Amino acid sequence: MTTVEAQPVEATLIRRPMFVEVVASRLLTPHLRRITVTGAELDRFAYEGPDQLARIFLAPAPDVELHLPDSEQWWPGIQAMPAELQPVVRNYTVRRLDAGRREMDIDFVLHGDGGPASAWARRAAPGDRIGVLSDGADYAPPADTDWQLLVGDETALPAITAAIEALPPDARAIALIEVGSAEDEIEVRTPVGVTLTWLHRGDTQAGGSDVVIRTLRELALPAGTPYAFVAGESTMVTTVRRHLCTERRIAKERVYFAGYWKVSAH
Repeated sequence: MTTVEAQPVEATLIRRPMFVEVVASRLLTPHLRRITVTGAELDRFAYEGPDQLARIFLAPAPDVELHLPDSEQWWPGIQAMPAELQPVVRNYTVRRLDAGRREMDIDFVLHGDGGPASAWARRAAPGDRIGVLSDGADYAPPADTDWQLLVGDETALPAITAAIEALPPDARAIALIEVGSAEDEIEVRTPVGVTLTWLHRGDTQAGGSDVVIRTLRELALPAGTPYAFVAGESTMVTTVRRHLCTERRIAKERVYFAGYWKVSAH
């Protein structure tokens, strides 16, 4: 469940990198690991919505101490560091923030050691340190929305599930989430009016399946004014947006889309 406590009026939200420490790490599925971190400043982490972006900062090598920029101008700060000390930066979605307990959950899709974040998450243990930076959120259904369509792959799983769990009891929504197989599904608390469908791509490589667009083309959408949130692999996201805006005639301003990653050209 997403937990976000109200910030005290006098609290100053922090929009610079902050150190956090791993307190727990567990597998949710064979390919998804949840890392729980804590930090003295997490009660002032600026949380704006279910798809809250957190830039994470990793040490450039296992035997190198992590250094963080000390201001909101974090990119120039990194560039000013010696090359061998510059942290690795990646983008992730905050799955849960408990400001009162100064705890945050971040879910990592595991794909071996092919990327620095996956490699780190596979071995993360209590006491390990990373940096996190609040960098905005875009999920924002207009007030006149009658129903929502939430579409994504496993990289959008934290944003979509957090959005579902934040919906009011009377909300209507359809969620389509692409994963490898049934073993990659997780339990999600859904309001009565929300339909969550897991789409399995099987042996097809992530980013290479058309299961999302095939399912969407066969789907009967509700009447009324929609809001669509589409995130995940870039080509899939673009294809879905084109379908919604061109074939379904949904106004472009009512479709938010974000390419979280792109299949490497090989």
